[in-house]
Amino acid sequence: MNIAIIGTGYVGLVTGACLAESGNSVICIDNDEQKIAGLRAGTVPFHEPLLDAVVLQAGRQGNLQFTTRLDEGTRLADIVFLALGTPTGSDGNADIGPLLQCAHELAEILDHDCLVVVKSTVPPGTCEDIQALFDTMLGRRAAGCAVKVASNPEFLAEGSAVTDFRLPARIVVGTSDDADAETLKQLYAPFDPDGTRLIEMNLRSAEFAKYACNAMLAARISLINELANIAGPLGADIGPVCQVLKSDPRIGPRYLEPGAGYGGSCLPKDLRALIRMAGDKGETAPMLHSIEEVNRRQVGLVFNAIEKYFWGRFQGRCVAVWGLAFKAGTDDIRESPSLALIRALLDAGAQVRAYDPIAEPAVESSFTHPGLVLADSAEQACLDADVLVVMTEWEEFMTPDFRWLASTLRSPAIFDARNLYQDKDLKSLGLRHYQPGRTFPAHSMLKTVWPQAPLLRDDIPQARQQHA
Repeated sequence: MNIAIIGTGYVGLVTGACLAESGNSVICIDNDEQKIAGLRAGTVPFHEPLLDAVVLQAGRQGNLQFTTRLDEGTRLADIVFLALGTPTGSDGNADIGPLLQCAHELAEILDHDCLVVVKSTVPPGTCEDIQALFDTMLGRRAAGCAVKVASNPEFLAEGSAVTDFRLPARIVVGTSDDADAETLKQLYAPFDPDGTRLIEMNLRSAEFAKYACNAMLAARISLINELANIAGPLGADIGPVCQVLKSDPRIGPRYLEPGAGYGGSCLPKDLRALIRMAGDKGETAPMLHSIEEVNRRQVGLVFNAIEKYFWGRFQGRCVAVWGLAFKAGTDDIRESPSLALIRALLDAGAQVRAYDPIAEPAVESSFTHPGLVLADSAEQACLDADVLVVMTEWEEFMTPDFRWLASTLRSPAIFDARNLYQDKDLKSLGLRHYQPGRTFPAHSMLKTVWPQAPLLRDDIPQARQQHA
């Protein structure tokens, strides 16, 4: 099939590259000339494992092209995917303005029958609004063509997006027409060889499915964190408790590690949007509010543990931080718990030496502070530091040289916010070890600056969300 993808962020580029890899002719469209020039040269503008190789190979085979021209990119398209970002708007809802503007521009130029598929995360009813827009504008133009709209939300996790697309757990298709559903079945046939992964539903159900999934994931993360916060004061060890939970087939093993909370471009914004949609319909959504509150609190608990360790005196203290990305496998720093912690530490008067193997360029371009130094290695971050905080579960942080850390840190303590290490391994070397659900205090006994510290998301440009 001839496929056009509008938007070359995580979703658009992964979708385009993987559909090209499966034999389709794909043109990716973006209004960022510099990004398109880089993609034509084989440069992927963000870190995503495996994606560089897929883009290069599909480009060499002639199945994947890039353009800034909407008319050129959609001229022969059987299917046009809309993969633009829908960041949080000023009212808390998803900002679909750029998406609607793109649909308007499409309606002005399309001159042949095609299927427009909304890949972006949008409030239920958006596809119907876009369909009405096409019907009105094409009729006004007497274009003589039919454009139908379908919903096909993405379920790609940053750090494993290519694998998620190649081997999907589910493919959600929302349509109002059986023929449109059949078209998408044919497109996704290589990714659903046994015919069990594609799930058909109506437009609004498909749009809502993405929000429902992200709300459940966020709830799972916040619940295990809340359970960990209760276990510690009761003298229970959350580690073996998690093993019990994971062994229960009704619960399952995923997302059951206490930590510093979730971040990234999807869970926070989609939960906020869902809360706003619920409020608009008169639903108070108390559980959704609690999920958000627990997650906001988690970074505060890490800060409180460090504050208590220093007896509230941060002046003259230096904290090493390993990890800046919101999770391993990506350079995405949007709503990163690590950066929220760093902001709180700096506001309290501490110096911070941070290291991340991938995300440092993103931090350099968006967040500067005289008290923050970005190190060239994990070891360099610890030089002249009092304590170490581990905030992202990168592979290179899994088995550090604890003996070297014990001799290097001026006040040898590790705040293991991702529960990576065994307590006995550290204590045998004289390293104090603090973990969520074990030794992080549920409340600081000291006056903390955390509740007044702003979340870092307000300081990070939202440029990436333009074409997410």
